[in-house]
Amino acid sequence: MNFARVVKFTVVVALLSLALPGAGETERPSGPLQSLRVGLVFDVGGRGDKSFNDAAYAGVSRAQDRLGVRIELLEPSGAEDREASLRLFSARGFDLVIGVGFIFSTDINVVARDFPATKFACVDYAPTPGATIPGNVVGLGFREEEGSFLVGAVAGLMTKTKHLGFVGGMDIPLIHRFEAGYRAGLKMVCAECELHVAYAGTTPEAFRDPAKGKAVAISQIAAGADIIYHASGTTGHGVFEAARDMGIKAIGVDSDQYDEMPGTVVTSMIKRVDVAVFDTIAAVGYGKFKSGMRSFGVAESGVDYVHEGPHGALVPDPVKREVERLRGRIARGEISIPRR
Repeated sequence: MNFARVVKFTVVVALLSLALPGAGETERPSGPLQSLRVGLVFDVGGRGDKSFNDAAYAGVSRAQDRLGVRIELLEPSGAEDREASLRLFSARGFDLVIGVGFIFSTDINVVARDFPATKFACVDYAPTPGATIPGNVVGLGFREEEGSFLVGAVAGLMTKTKHLGFVGGMDIPLIHRFEAGYRAGLKMVCAECELHVAYAGTTPEAFRDPAKGKAVAISQIAAGADIIYHASGTTGHGVFEAARDMGIKAIGVDSDQYDEMPGTVVTSMIKRVDVAVFDTIAAVGYGKFKSGMRSFGVAESGVDYVHEGPHGALVPDPVKREVERLRGRIARGEISIPRR
């Protein structure tokens, strides 16, 4: 990639102005790590998806508020922009550059080798088989199948039709883990239940196609599904619309998505991207950065489901008690959850 081309990417240049409040001001933020500079590059769907990207945003925002780090955000529009964004932060001397999403894995490996003094983190990092992870890269992985198991159990205990739906975004191994965990949790509590599965596509655009999400959800509802779980980025908003219009329930993903469709979203599988991002920033700032893979699951409080407060009120107490029992078994390693 010719770095000179970076300046030609209007989206990159324009989005430099979208740093968090205070990042572009002359007055430096207060806090113990005020000299630390962190650049975050969003995944497909971008900030405002009320899901995966917003969870990462919450992590860097917390680091700015609590630690005083200086941060900037970029939202690339395509493959070339992803690498260019990573290079732009690196060339400007940022201490940590974060890519949000598995799609950054290869780009981060390439750029990290060109900028050995910069630390890199990739959310949902996918290691290249047989290759060594660069010494300045940490991969942040989640056992999505564990959190999906929990909401699968919720769905299996709450369904009236014994037909459930799953809508995935891009048809890739990462999203297969959501499906596999959901199916396992469902079957654990309702062996006779049937799961209807569909994916929105085979390219990253499958994560931002609400119209396709709605169409797929409608077909699953027509087949009898009364609860649908999605793992599809902003495509999931279409799933929520179909669920609302046709009077069934939906399950959100990655963040608490109740506010997307109150009364329709019965719960959400929470992937604590915010915790992973914040912890990584703190580790860099305090000299405790370690390269390699980190995995977050139920035992590490890295995945969960919404079951407390008003946003968890649609889940009956007996269901919560049973799912809590299953959560304990997962944490103790008593339940083996498939990833495919």
